[in-house]
Amino acid sequence: MLADAPPAADPALSDAFRTDLVSLRRELHQHPELGFEEVETSRRVRAWLEARGLTPSAPLAGTGFVVDVVGTRPGPTVAYRTDMDALPILEATDAPYRSQTPGVMHACGHDAHMTVACGVAALAHARRDEFAGTVRVLFQPAEEINPSGAPAMIEAGAIDGVDAIYAVHMDPSQAVGRFGFRRGSLTAACAPFRVTVCSERSGHSARPHEAVDTVWVANQIATEMYQLPGRVTDARKASVLTICRFRGGDALNVIPSEVEFGGTIRCSDGETLGFLREKIRRVAGALGAVYKADVDVDFDVTLPAVVNTGAEVERARQAAADLFGPEAAVRIPLPSMGGEDFAYYLQEVPGCMVRVGTAAGPETRYPLHHARFDLDESALPLAARLMTEVCLRDLAARAEA
Repeated sequence: MLADAPPAADPALSDAFRTDLVSLRRELHQHPELGFEEVETSRRVRAWLEARGLTPSAPLAGTGFVVDVVGTRPGPTVAYRTDMDALPILEATDAPYRSQTPGVMHACGHDAHMTVACGVAALAHARRDEFAGTVRVLFQPAEEINPSGAPAMIEAGAIDGVDAIYAVHMDPSQAVGRFGFRRGSLTAACAPFRVTVCSERSGHSARPHEAVDTVWVANQIATEMYQLPGRVTDARKASVLTICRFRGGDALNVIPSEVEFGGTIRCSDGETLGFLREKIRRVAGALGAVYKADVDVDFDVTLPAVVNTGAEVERARQAAADLFGPEAAVRIPLPSMGGEDFAYYLQEVPGCMVRVGTAAGPETRYPLHHARFDLDESALPLAARLMTEVCLRDLAARAEA
């Protein structure tokens, strides 16, 4: 059992506040938008903030913006970041608030991330007489695509003058009321790739020996690539290669002139990732030469790992234990092999990403990026309360220093 939650008198845990957050989350969930297309999303969030006395900035990085909550005394600046974009997935839930945009869904919890960020801004605004300095809340576009929105936000000045930064990610593997913490690497470094196999010698499916069978060649390359992690890399250093897309011709009796497939390599360290990138290029090129096909391997921008800094992790962990009991603060033993562009901020300033438990039964335990992903909304005010406390404790510690 978790320890008793803070008293109901805490406005962050009131029924009215919970209802406010749930209403916002459902509105955002119904109207998802893809990366750098979050026009309506940005408008809805801005309107919510403005109705509560907050002043969002001018647009940054296209559809992004920040909102500063300034305390009554000068001091440091601590940032809290959320992402805004959805995924190209057809939602399969029966929820009354399911996506109304065919083929687009908040399947990674970014609707909840935005809601928590709005909650942090509102709670900090209500407590601005209590702190010195500024809580800056970043609303970032395009976390799910590459190149992503974080570098664009940084280039636009979103973290200029920021001393530390925090964020959360929804976690359906943890129960509501629990929060996950890990020092060091929280996610993997990630490199999306595409392999294209071409030949002018397309042909009839009855006579592949007279053509260059691009589908077969692509399959040979893909099979060889799958063997690389753990065979040419140190098995003690986690790495995973996954092919998620395979495209060829249209006719069932024509060997196509071009086949393209792609996916991601994810590694716990950058050195292994760099080694695998080079090995894939060499293997694909060699097999293409053997079978007389032209092969091109293209890698997108490599996403670095999220590396949480120790002091910020401990500050957030202690806040969770103080607010919700020691059982609420869960140590994450191993990094996720997922990627997160929050990593770019942590290359500039110290900070921490916290995992927020969202599961309360089978319907809320579907994994991230699943067409039936949903969450228990009672996690929203808990996360907003925690992250507001974390930001204010960080400001206080830096002001004292």
